[in-house]
Amino acid sequence: MATTADFKNGLCIDYNGKPCSIVWFQHVKPGKGGAFVKVKMRNLENGRILENTFNAGEKIEIISVERRPYQFLYKDDMGYNFMHNETFEQVSIDPDMIDNADLMKEGQYVEMMFLADIEKVLTCELPPFVEMEITYTEPAVKGDTASTNAMKSATVETGAEIMVPLFINQGERIKVDTRTRSYSERCK
Repeated sequence: MATTADFKNGLCIDYNGKPCSIVWFQHVKPGKGGAFVKVKMRNLENGRILENTFNAGEKIEIISVERRPYQFLYKDDMGYNFMHNETFEQVSIDPDMIDNADLMKEGQYVEMMFLADIEKVLTCELPPFVEMEITYTEPAVKGDTASTNAMKSATVETGAEIMVPLFINQGERIKVDTRTRSYSERCK
């Protein structure tokens, strides 16, 4: 058992029977009364942010989580299927557990977070940037811009639609930011 003095960003704790990760905390010592700790936590099962106040010295239960690299194999009616490269263990997860799943292509490496005690998948995170080929976009027309950062819609090889600058053409490879679903740069 740990106490609130052990809080740090990224620490995973059991809060009301749910696995949570500490996003922000502040130790407060008012002039009158006992000290307390304000905490913002992310529920690792659904991603919601929770706020709570703990009394200083209150006991908390730290949970053990592991991050493991997996490779995306294919999608079927059961969900998305991944394989661990060293153990060849395969795991299938629901599409709603993956943010921006339509930016993931076969062979893509991801990082999964597991609840170590019961081997339960908590999160599946894509790398920050992925390379994609533009399969369709409208050609740009000269003089079509009213501002310097004009954008147009483009479809990438996985079928996802993102906004790209007007100078990007069909067949080019670009780097996409998976956190914001935005164009980052051309690939060389």
